[in-house]
Amino acid sequence: MKWLAEHAWVGGQWSAKVLLEADDTGHWSRIQPHAPLQACEGAQPLGMVLPGLTNAHSHAFQRAMAGLAERTERPQDDFWSWRERMYQVALRMGPEALEQVAAWLYAEMLRAGYTQVCEFHYVHHDPQGHAYADPAEMAWALVRAAQRTGIGLTLLPTVYMRQGFGQDGLSDSQRRFRADPDFVLGIQSRLTHFAQSNAPGLLYAGVALHSLRAVPPEALHEVEQALPQAPLHIHVSEQTREVQDCLQSHGRRPIEWLTEQVSLNSRWHLVHATHATPHELKLIRDAGATVVLCPTTEANLGDGRFDWTTALSLGVKGSVGTDSHVNRNWTEELRWLEYVQRLQWQQRNVSLQHQAGDTAGRLLGWALEGGAAASGLPLGGLAVGQRADMVELDLGCDALLGLPASHVLDAWVFSTPSSPARRVFVGGQAVPDRREELAPGFVQAMASLVS
Repeated sequence: MKWLAEHAWVGGQWSAKVLLEADDTGHWSRIQPHAPLQACEGAQPLGMVLPGLTNAHSHAFQRAMAGLAERTERPQDDFWSWRERMYQVALRMGPEALEQVAAWLYAEMLRAGYTQVCEFHYVHHDPQGHAYADPAEMAWALVRAAQRTGIGLTLLPTVYMRQGFGQDGLSDSQRRFRADPDFVLGIQSRLTHFAQSNAPGLLYAGVALHSLRAVPPEALHEVEQALPQAPLHIHVSEQTREVQDCLQSHGRRPIEWLTEQVSLNSRWHLVHATHATPHELKLIRDAGATVVLCPTTEANLGDGRFDWTTALSLGVKGSVGTDSHVNRNWTEELRWLEYVQRLQWQQRNVSLQHQAGDTAGRLLGWALEGGAAASGLPLGGLAVGQRADMVELDLGCDALLGLPASHVLDAWVFSTPSSPARRVFVGGQAVPDRREELAPGFVQAMASLVS
């Protein structure tokens, strides 16, 4: 299959008359800007094309509470009170409802230009806290949701063993999350075998460790040793209380302590890292690990401000995710990443750090490279050997109408409203918009979860 794009984002810039050719495995075999006419014979025409992006952090079940946690009867609302409300949603969601909610969410992601999602999955057991007859029942619901929509899925079954530093076991509200390394590694192995036979190149399985507060050191070591290659994701330093508890328990800040416990390397993806110090960011950079930032969720939950300017100056790699799904557009994640810095420093185009260039292009390149690493798959953009994912923009939408080609990405990221893609391709195949057929199931699931 081959296409001819009027303009495509290749190597960090717009190129004209780009021939894009995919092989039978769904990977790019040819990317040729300024392609000669004879080479383009039989190519399908496209307008302006961006690479698909990886959503590097998702809790699909939390889509059911987006917009429903913006009221409080408490004198002060914070992350920890929000968490209790989130637990109540998790306690009510069975596999059927999870599949419906996730399928709707994944269709939204595709429409926004995400073509792969890293699902940080920790709702393992039934509402009473018992294992299903098939312990992977909830994981299969997510696989089915991805297959129904056409999005690629990196599934990260999650180790979750205790409720806090120095504490044993989980609270009753966390009973569905209980999972030790043996449980999670068993699910990861089954997912890997399934992917090889049924969804090669689209489904991949790594492992997540919920957080340092929820996973004891021996479990960190066990997972690290059992999986020498797969990506490992972990929440870290999201809240100041988490940092204080780690200091009290271990005499180290979370990322400092993590680097002493494991061989931190490029397989590790540290979600949030909101309160990482410059020293800890250097540790991440030197190890080749990445951060996974979720700016809209971090703002919604009042987590704090990630030290983006220091991370950029150090060359820390990373990606973005939508986490709790109060937003489902990667443009909004990148916009918030930049705008928070503008408010802090009272400057513009902070991500360029006073260099010439375009802010949107730098943000996209950063998220594209880091997202591929977080997914465990070749998703680095429009380049030979990468999976043939692409997004055709709708040049007639409000944000892009009348703009010169050179400024389209700038407007796609920084000009509201966030606009849907015209067409999305995953592995060389056009993915249809299935929201109309998925909507009734989502509405039914929501009715069962929200009272």
